[in-house]
Amino acid sequence: MFKKFFFLTTCLVIQVCCVSVFAQTNPIVAAIIKEANENSQLEKMGHELMDGIGPRLVGSSKMLQASDWAIAQYQKYGISARRENYGTWRGWDRGITHVDMISPWVKSLEAMQLAFSPSTKKPVKGETIILADVADSIAFQKWLPNVKGKFVLISMPQPTGRPDYNWREFATKVSMEKMQKQRREATDAWRKRISKTGYNNRQLAAALEKAGAAGIISSYWSQGFGVSKIFDAYTKKIPTIDVMLEDYGLIYRLTESGKAPVLNVMAESKELGEVPTFNTIAEIKGTEKPDEYVMMSAHFDSWDGGTGATDNGTGTMVMMEAMRILKKVYPNPKRTILVGHWGSEEQGLNGSRAFVEDNPNIVKNLQALFNQDNGTGRIVNVSGSGFAKAQDYLGRWLAAVPSEYRDSIKTSFPGAPGGGGSDHASFVAAGAPGFMLGSLSWSYSNYTWHTNRDTYDKIVFDDVRNNAIVTAILVYMACEDPEMSSREKANVSGAGSRPWPTPVKAKRRGGYDQ
Repeated sequence: MFKKFFFLTTCLVIQVCCVSVFAQTNPIVAAIIKEANENSQLEKMGHELMDGIGPRLVGSSKMLQASDWAIAQYQKYGISARRENYGTWRGWDRGITHVDMISPWVKSLEAMQLAFSPSTKKPVKGETIILADVADSIAFQKWLPNVKGKFVLISMPQPTGRPDYNWREFATKVSMEKMQKQRREATDAWRKRISKTGYNNRQLAAALEKAGAAGIISSYWSQGFGVSKIFDAYTKKIPTIDVMLEDYGLIYRLTESGKAPVLNVMAESKELGEVPTFNTIAEIKGTEKPDEYVMMSAHFDSWDGGTGATDNGTGTMVMMEAMRILKKVYPNPKRTILVGHWGSEEQGLNGSRAFVEDNPNIVKNLQALFNQDNGTGRIVNVSGSGFAKAQDYLGRWLAAVPSEYRDSIKTSFPGAPGGGGSDHASFVAAGAPGFMLGSLSWSYSNYTWHTNRDTYDKIVFDDVRNNAIVTAILVYMACEDPEMSSREKANVSGAGSRPWPTPVKAKRRGGYDQ
């Protein structure tokens, strides 16, 4: 028994040592790292995409402009790229939003219209009114006429404008617990207030609009860092405006105390009708096995409160930079390398789902897909997505990554199928090996995700450069592997497991109901 253990241990040591030597001496791996560190294009890409073009809301002219830019960049690198339409969506372009409180005193408010909000066409003036706390839906119907010509405040006022980390650092335990209790109670009470109207959020917006409200004022606040989440509007004729916490609290308190604040709102936007929605695809053709594929992917669309830097400009940049590097140092891959810059991930993975539906041959012959979509941090976790033998091939490919880039990565095998809620799940649902390259947080979920602070200055370029290196090496190794990756599914039954996702058709059309 001891001899057998000694033999196995010795073999493992030899294998690890051989892999380590491979990672240090392989000329392609070395060239990838050298090119990424000495000739990085990430800062330039980030500036051009986030600052020069801006947010990439699906259906907007900015999304089309960004696609044109990406295709032009790939052409500069000698890589073929194209746009693949898969449906239509409601076209909408943001214009100027300007909100002023003109009574009881004058102040310009930090505010912006939500995506897909109707235009006011000209400035609209009106008093504010707080959504009533009524007994039931019948009482709410009786109250509704009060909103005519007024801006309705539909969000809960926060008991504090300080982020939680401030309270944890400075507050007494008693004070902290008191604030948290107030917030829990206020949140529960506001949830009940909405429920008693008899409507969900979408229906409530329609009811207020029908009753003649001048507009809807909301404030979706992230408690962790004190920034507003920016989502989309449900109204068709009147503007929906998101106001930052400080100014929302001001007008709420003035309204509540009877000071009757008056707002002057100018919200310009342009309806574009039904417009094509698309994925942007780039390709380096394989030489030995051109009909087998290795893919990289990241969603290209964003919400437009900020400029979509960490959701998902950073993922986009990683894939573009990895592709640029591979074209330069590994121009003749054995398998075909594809990049998918997906459209409309924010509306339900529509772009990646459409690609899977429209390209069954690629999905059938896919060696692996590597997707990134959760912020600017370096890659720190990789899951086997529920594939029984993922450790065999992913382990080999990751072992080729030098230790300074690999040591911070934790792996989970076989992992949960379709976990992570991003575009790799579209491939996993079709039985194809799709993997999420999970990133270090950098306060993504409570600071930049879907907020107006998701901008260029939040990008941590050293981490993004790290990710481009890791991704390029993984793609190179997957292309070189003589074996096709196994698609055998692991048994996912048991506590904490997640069932295999069911393939779902992509949303092919948009419109106001989306």
